[in-house]
Amino acid sequence: MTQFSRYFILIGVVFLLIGLILAVGGRLNLGRLPGDIVIKRENFTFYFPVMTGIILSILLSLLFKLYNRFF
Repeated sequence: MTQFSRYFILIGVVFLLIGLILAVGGRLNLGRLPGDIVIKRENFTFYFPVMTGIILSILLSLLFKLYNRFF
């Protein structure tokens, strides 16, 4: 049963981090970083967040590495 409770704690931490990223992300221009590709045409907009994806990948990798170390 302890493994089941650890998963709930992990899910709660992930939701908390997502909420913090969404709350603080607007102030940090998360999603509009240099390196993000935006192509605008008359009736078409293509958005590909390259740098945002890289930064989120690094943060999630560190989070999971810490989780594996302590649990």
